[in-house]
Order: sequence, then structure tokens, then C-alpha cells
Amino acid sequence: MTTIKKSILNKLYIVVVLMTLFFIAIIGRIVDIQYAQGDKYQKLFVESTVKNDTIFSNRGNVYAADGNLLATSMYKYTIRMDLVAVKSSVFEKNINALSKSLSGLLGKPTLYYQQKLRTARKRKNRYLLIARNIGYNDYVKMKQFPIFKLGAYKGGFITEQKTIRVLPIGKIAARTIGYDDYRGGAGIEGAFADYLEGENGWRLKQKIAKGQWKPINDVNEKEPIDGRDVITTIDVNIQDITHHALLRQLEYFEADHGCAVVMEVATGEIRAISNLGRTSKGTYYEKRNYAVWESHEPGSTFKLASLMVALDDKVIDTSTVVDTGNGILMIHGKKIEDSHRGGYGKISAARVFEVSSNVGIVKLIRKHYDHRPQKFVDKLISFGLNDKLGVQIKGEGAPIIPTPKNKKTWYKTTLEWMAWGYGVSLTPLQTLTFYNAIANDGQLVKPRFVKELRVQNKTEKVFEKVIVKERIASQETIDKVKKVMENVVKRGTASAIYSPNFSMAGKTGTAKKLVLGHRNSEGKYIKAYYSNQLYVASFAGFFPAKNPKYSCIVVIHEPKKEKGYYGAIVAAPVFKEIAQKIYTSTAINVQNISDTPHFANIQKLYQEFDKNLLKAHKVIPNVKGMPGMDAVSLLENIGLTVRFTGSGTVKSQSKRKGTLLKKGDIIILKLS
Repeated sequence: MTTIKKSILNKLYIVVVLMTLFFIAIIGRIVDIQYAQGDKYQKLFVESTVKNDTIFSNRGNVYAADGNLLATSMYKYTIRMDLVAVKSSVFEKNINALSKSLSGLLGKPTLYYQQKLRTARKRKNRYLLIARNIGYNDYVKMKQFPIFKLGAYKGGFITEQKTIRVLPIGKIAARTIGYDDYRGGAGIEGAFADYLEGENGWRLKQKIAKGQWKPINDVNEKEPIDGRDVITTIDVNIQDITHHALLRQLEYFEADHGCAVVMEVATGEIRAISNLGRTSKGTYYEKRNYAVWESHEPGSTFKLASLMVALDDKVIDTSTVVDTGNGILMIHGKKIEDSHRGGYGKISAARVFEVSSNVGIVKLIRKHYDHRPQKFVDKLISFGLNDKLGVQIKGEGAPIIPTPKNKKTWYKTTLEWMAWGYGVSLTPLQTLTFYNAIANDGQLVKPRFVKELRVQNKTEKVFEKVIVKERIASQETIDKVKKVMENVVKRGTASAIYSPNFSMAGKTGTAKKLVLGHRNSEGKYIKAYYSNQLYVASFAGFFPAKNPKYSCIVVIHEPKKEKGYYGAIVAAPVFKEIAQKIYTSTAINVQNISDTPHFANIQKLYQEFDKNLLKAHKVIPNVKGMPGMDAVSLLENIGLTVRFTGSGTVKSQSKRKGTLLKKGDIIILKLS
């Protein structure tokens, strides 16, 4: 008995000890949680019931110089519908009215929406797409449509909101305006990303019933600070002129790509920049910023620099005679040839430039610099041609000016080839900046894309004119080359664009493209060579010839050879159209203008535009073939709501011409 009692007591002691240890462990854990890890668990609790809700800031706007919006942030809405949430009686009573409302807003027939909604209801679709990326005004209208106005639970109205970056003027100058997203930081948006971004705010919210979150305080813990605005130098009118002039020429010549830039002479401000590349379907869009990025052999536009070197060193004058012979010159087994069969014979240095004689410019430079090529190169460097411009946009291509000091890149024929624009490399913007210095009486100014930065309409920073070189050559030299550039248009290679009513000065350029060494389809290595099929056509200059206001360059790569490939045929007409339209639409006080367009198609479009304006208040006009921006402006002014896809000219319109006009109707345009 005593033994049994003792055994029970021992077990009891063990239980007491275990329980004591258990309670000690619990107390220890409580102490640990309360004190040692108290902050950690308090934080977990708060995180599960309280959160910081981000209040996103609005990204700053990008404006044109005239105040037009180039880039802004907008709310866009995707609308879906839960067909299961709507009662049968409500659905049947209101489906016709809802379909009619959707048709009026979105443009498709009423029957289309009736069938779509009924089919989705049969399939018990709870997430039917109604419209994607609609604006705020359309979203507000749609909320009041039959069925939808009952809300999410009774009307099945589902809204998804997002903020997107939009370009109000379309894809024009899109690469220069740029972006700052998963694609990287390009253009102005990329260069000024930090300035445009702003700072996000936040607000404390507490979790309540049904997984919903309610603000804890009446005000935000931190207010968002919207991004600041960037004011560019772009002029929307000049940009539109430049874009469409370049686009028409690229389309006609079926070229691979091209660019056109307009710069204000005195300030270096870029008024327009268009970069268009060809797609596999033959259409064009802002593919890359060729004007800033693409460094290439300029060809004959570089002859201006060669002529200036010799003139400024006073080894020649514009009257110096050179014998171009029969237009063929052999140097170290390499042939230099003039485009004019039979050559020009004995002509002046000025005439060499006007007719763009390859043989003439090479002979002039070879005679005076063959024994001292470094002097020629040093002069080019003094013009600023060997340095990047350091523009505000990222991705500028590097110029290449060979030098005898580098034996690896200097050959027996390098000097001669440089004289007529081969073996050197410049971007279109670098070439234009040099030409702009001539127009600006020798003062080299840095190109500018941005004028100022603003915060809430208050100027924070102004980008002043930057003078890179006060004078790149003597005034005597500048005056002489200005005159021969004017004569290029009057009686030289660009005489086809001459107008007696407004003056232009410039230089044509035609260069064969260098095809780099590569392996063909059979695996055989092909050495680098200059193609007889692929060309770069260009024209650079300024206008008016006296007291120039604007400089401009046009560069077009790989036009279809059968249609033409010379700079005078391919690029110069674009320059003229840009200059002509700027003359007639922009105040230039230096001379009177009385010229009318000589482009039949353009003139016809404007005549049709005027006719449409006269009858627009009665019927739908025909806008096929018109530039997209003109068509949109016309149709919106007569009371239609315009939706469009693509860019360029109008290919088709959803409402036929002559149809009775009803204000508020939607018309859909397809652009080329």
C-alpha cells in the first residue's frame, strides 16, 4: 500500500514539475513576445489592419513653345460588364436602350451590342469587355446609361482605371518628345524624367468589414507633389509642316527612312524635328531619332566645309579657276567622277560648289593641302565639326573627322575623299548646326530643344542661348559662301526649287552608302564596299538668303533608285515646301512674299478643304487624302466627334460624303 502511494506521489510530482515548466515556458514566451519581440508583432498587427495607401502624383506636362500640349498624363478607363449581376426583368426591359446608347457613343450598330450582350448573358459572362481606353467624359456618360446607372451590384458596371501618357498632337515628333518607361529614357521625357516625375503622397487607411479600407484621418499624411512642366522650343505649326512634307516624299520615293529639322538661326532653338522610318507594310512612323543619333557620311553637303577651309586660309578665292577636265580623276588607283558626263572643263571655285563638282573640289583641296593635310583637318576642327553638340536629348551620335596623327585611319586617299564628304561622319543635327553658323554670320550656337522649366506656371529655370564659338571663320569667308549657297539654288544643282518670290540658300548632297563587310547567304565573306544601289540624299541650307530666320536640313536614306536618288530631286523639294509654307504661315518681316504653292496635289487638297468649309454645316464632307490634323480640325469644327487610327493622310472615313450632318455623331477615320 505504501509502495503504491509512493508511486502515485512520484507521478504527481512529475506532473507538477512538468506543469510548472510549462507555465514557466508560457510566461517566458509572453515576456519574449511582449518585450523582446513586442515591436515586431505590433508591426505585423498594424500591417494587417492599417496600411499606407500611395497617392500617385501627376507627371508634369511637356508643352510646345506656343503653349500647345505635346505630352500629358490622362486617366483612361476600361469598361466591363457582369451580365450575371443584372436581373432578368431589368435586362430585358433595358437592353435595347443600353445598346442604342453604346452605339451612339462607340460607333458600332445597335444590333451589334444587342447580340453581344445577349450572347454574353447566355454564357454567364461576368467580365465582358465593353470599351477599352476611353476618356473621362465618355466614362461619365457611360455611367448614366440604362442598366449601368444601377451600379456594380445591380447593373454589372465594372470600371478599371489607369493613368497613361498621351501625345495630344499624335505621333508627330514622338521620338523627340520621347518616353520614360520600360523602353528606357528617350527624348525630352527621358532627359527630364526626374524633373517631370513629381513625388507620390500617402494616406493611412484601416481595414474594416468585407475587406474594405477606410481612411483613418480626414487629410493625407503626405500630399502628392505633381511633376513640373517642360516648355520645349517646338512650334506645332512648323512641326506639322515639316512632318507632312517629309512623309509625302518618303512615301513617293519608297525610302527606308529620313529626317528633317528646322532651327531658328539666331537662337539655335529647334522649331521642328521629324524622324520617320519605314515599316514592313510600307507605312512610316517615328522609329528612331535619326537627326540626333545617326552619324553617316554626308557626301556633298560637306563640300561647304572644304570650300570654307581653303577660302579662310586664303589659298583660293571664289574666282580661282580649276580644270575639271572630262569629269574623271584617278588618285592612287581610285576613281573620282562628276555626275555630269564629260565634266565641266575649266570653272571657278564658286562654280565648282554650285554644280557640286567632285573633281573640282578634290583638285582644289589636294593642290593646297596634300603636303600639309593636318592643316586642313585642324581647320575643320576649328569649325566645331569634331565635337559632339551636347544636346539635351540622350543618344547623340559621335562625329568622325580623320586625322593624319592616327595612322590606322589615315590612308593615301583620305584627304581627297574627305574633300567631297566621304570618310567623315556627322549626324544631320551636327551638319545643320554648322550650316546654321554660316547663316548666323559665323556664330556657332548650340541647338536647344527646351526653353524653360516651370512649376505651377511659374518659371523655375530658363535655358539661355549657348554660344559654342563666337566666330568659326572670317566675315569675308562667311559672306562669300553665303553668296555661292544662294547661287546653288538660283543656278546650281538646286535650281529646280528656285522661286523668284522668296529666297533660299543651301547645298545638295548625294552619297553612296557604305555596305559593311559581311557574309552572304552562302557563307562567303563580302568585303565592305560603296553600293551603286543605295544612296543618301540630302539638302541643307537656310532662308531667307538675306538675314536668314531659319536653317533646315533634310536627309533621306535609300530612296528607290528608279524614281530618283539625287539630293536635288529627293531632298531639296522637301526643303522648299517647308520654307514656302513657313513663309506663308509664319511672320517673317524681312521680305514680302507673293509666291503660291507649285505642288499640284497640295494645292488641290487646300482647295477641297475650302470647299468643304462652305458646305460643312449641311452635309458630311469628303476628307479622303487630306492630312489627318486638317481633317480632324474640319470635322470637329462642324460638330462631329472624331476618332482615328494611324497617322498621315486620311485613307477612309466611316460616314460617306454628302450624308446629312447630325451634330454629335461619331466619324471614324483611318489614316495612312
